[in-house]
Amino acid sequence: MWSYQAPLREMRFVIEDVLRAPDAWRATPAFADLDADTAAEVLQQAARFATEVLLPINAAGDREGCRLEGRDVKTPAGYAAAYAAFVEGGWPALACDPALGGQGLPQLLNAALYEMLVATNHGWTMYPGLLHGAYETVKAHGSAFLRDTYLPKIASGEWLAAMALTEPQAGSDLGLVRTKAEPRADGTLAVSGGKIFISGADHDMSANIVHLVLCRLPDAPPGTKGLSLALVPKFLPDGTRNAIHVDGLEHKMGIHGSATCVLHYEAATGWLVGEPNRGLAAMFLMMNAARLHVALQGLGHLEMAAQNARRQAHERLQLRAAVRPAGAAPAAADPIAWHPAMRRTLGNLQAMAEGLRVVAYRAALRLDEAEHDEDPARREAASAEAALLTPVLKAFATEQGFRGASDALQVWGGYGYVREAGIEQTVRDARIAMVYEGTNEIQAIDLLQRKVLGSMAPAFDRLLDALAADADGSDAGRALAAQVQAAREVVAAVRARSADPEAALAVADDFLAGCAHLLLAWAWGAIERAATQARERDAAWMDERIRLVRHGREWLLPQATVHWARVRAGAALGAVAA
Repeated sequence: MWSYQAPLREMRFVIEDVLRAPDAWRATPAFADLDADTAAEVLQQAARFATEVLLPINAAGDREGCRLEGRDVKTPAGYAAAYAAFVEGGWPALACDPALGGQGLPQLLNAALYEMLVATNHGWTMYPGLLHGAYETVKAHGSAFLRDTYLPKIASGEWLAAMALTEPQAGSDLGLVRTKAEPRADGTLAVSGGKIFISGADHDMSANIVHLVLCRLPDAPPGTKGLSLALVPKFLPDGTRNAIHVDGLEHKMGIHGSATCVLHYEAATGWLVGEPNRGLAAMFLMMNAARLHVALQGLGHLEMAAQNARRQAHERLQLRAAVRPAGAAPAAADPIAWHPAMRRTLGNLQAMAEGLRVVAYRAALRLDEAEHDEDPARREAASAEAALLTPVLKAFATEQGFRGASDALQVWGGYGYVREAGIEQTVRDARIAMVYEGTNEIQAIDLLQRKVLGSMAPAFDRLLDALAADADGSDAGRALAAQVQAAREVVAAVRARSADPEAALAVADDFLAGCAHLLLAWAWGAIERAATQARERDAAWMDERIRLVRHGREWLLPQATVHWARVRAGAALGAVAA
């Protein structure tokens, strides 16, 4: 039976012991009243919502999917009621400004919330998943009218949001966007054009849907420098329906409960967000928030797969294990969890999940510091680190979510390929996260070419220095030091090949993967150090954390050598045959 137990103890251990977030909260006026016990209660209630409300409608929603009835999209049974409960509980406003109706809690707790939401129901979570990004975008770039009219409804979750970027000819290359926006005398825009792959563009879960649309004003320069951003609501302030038309729903491999729409705007009424021809800069606020949430999708799927694979491996009896636990009763067959192949798979899954959780929560903590720290220099440094961690997490965590789910399916054998086992849905749902919000290849290019070799090179060097400072004389410290040194060497090697326009592009994927393993080496070391210090609280549980991170260093970290070697070599890619 497919099940989920929110990893609350692991989450609290990361937040309280590994990252020591409560210490940071006490030093931050915005969070001064927040303590570890209050945060733990928030997580407990979030876990209850995820397991009691979302998990029961997950498989049924996958089977039912969405449907287009006339002009309107209908979501699976139970979705709208679950969202109403989500809004009533105040969850959309968790990390929003109290002055705008939010709860003012940290992004770190919001990250933990979304890890649980995705683990239990990815399709449903797609609808509120863009809310915080839309909130940040309108808050930072919206006019007074837009902030007054739309921001409180977005912050509360009463109105949901959609991000309309992609067009048939414009996927990763947004410079090819053709949607037009014609200014009107009353200050509004007439937005016309077609969009595809728009998640949550229409549904029956909220009273209004706020579209943030990339478009072009008349005489805009070509490429990305000519893009503007418009806010185009489904229903206008006077209650009339806007000229937004859903032409169809995509029939997808996974996340069937999420309405992925093909639509067109027919002189739909909108308002400019931010400055003319500066829409991409405004949209990046929404995209960057979405990318961390997508990384958490990978983590959520990995955790869900690991939990159920572990349960299945202990329940399934097959063959006699070569080495049986001491005191095991005689039996004709043993749990497959006792066999080396399964022990390795289960160890890989859990070590990866626990390491990625630390890195993802560190990124969320940096976002909190970037927004709320009283020292401008620390805010800038935190923002820079978050910008470096985001592409690594988006690409690597989503890859591990999919590959981990696929590896977990192997634990069921043939049963895993059958719908009733549950794992096949996780495999299908997890795959999309490697594609949307900027493909993983785009994330790698962003990290290496635009950041590490670009204007953020000093920030990357500071990140390496900060990680190196945690490298003590232990096995974990030596492993971390070796990864930091490897990263320094490969950056120098890539910089030396800067005259070759393809040099960085060819090795970007391996560079990102190498950086991910570097961050895992740091995370596993931080877990081991914290578990050792807290061992007197629960020796057995802390020893299990130490065992898992040592498994990660021994079985997973060696893969970093392959990635670093490829980057150092910088081998040219051959031509593609016609």
